Amino acid sequence: MIRALNTAATGMQAQQTNMDVISNNLANASTVGFKKSRAEFEDLLYHTVKEPGQASGLNSISPTGVQIGLGTRAAAVGKDMSTGSSMITKNPLDLQIEGGGFFQLQTADGEMVYTRDGQFKKDGEGRLIDKNGNVVQPEILIPAEATGIEVTPSGEVAIVTAANPQPTQIGQLEIVTFVNPAGLKAIGKNNFIPSPSSGQAQNTRPGLAGAGYLAQGQVEGSNVNIVDEMISMITAQRTYETNSKAVQAADQMLQTVNNLR
Repeated sequence: MIRALNTAATGMQAQQTNMDVISNNLANASTVGFKKSRAEFEDLLYHTVKEPGQASGLNSISPTGVQIGLGTRAAAVGKDMSTGSSMITKNPLDLQIEGGGFFQLQTADGEMVYTRDGQFKKDGEGRLIDKNGNVVQPEILIPAEATGIEVTPSGEVAIVTAANPQPTQIGQLEIVTFVNPAGLKAIGKNNFIPSPSSGQAQNTRPGLAGAGYLAQGQVEGSNVNIVDEMISMITAQRTYETNSKAVQAADQMLQTVNNLR
């Protein structure tokens, strides 16, 4: 019975982790560029009473053996990197990657980070930055006299001025891709950094080498599906309750044994 208590406890702990992941998904349902996570589980070691295939007689073997599982644990929390829905803003500095890839940003301390959040702004020098002041790379400098900004699907940035209504190209945006984007390490603020699992960053023009095209005046919403997360939450809650019932049943059976005279 002690084993049953521990086994059921691992199930409760696993579902608590599952609820933590689901709660974070729901909390970020309106976060631009957010990628939902999914908890993945694995069973623990088994107590083998009889080996499968062990001889059970002179000319016979045990077809299945006796193996008693010892519970479960969270093995991984994977990121779903599928594209979220488009949100039209009509802001000329808002950009969406329609397909794979990330924007590259340089932080104040010189570190490179990567994001799907395309809500960009201008700083006091006219540089294109994100909401936290990280500078878009390659650096795009928008002059003060610019009256309009155009970004093509392939990343060319052009401006128009009162003196010159014809678009003049001032820079080229690049997209960064990874061999395994799900292996990126999330560091908050909608940003990721590479890990040994993701591979190295590969810069390319939008639309080439697996990178998506750019769309101006819109951003990518979260890929969280509220209905799916609610169903997962109810399932996790019911599983947690069932494991707690197993703990109660094991405790009652132990109590019965202790009351034997």
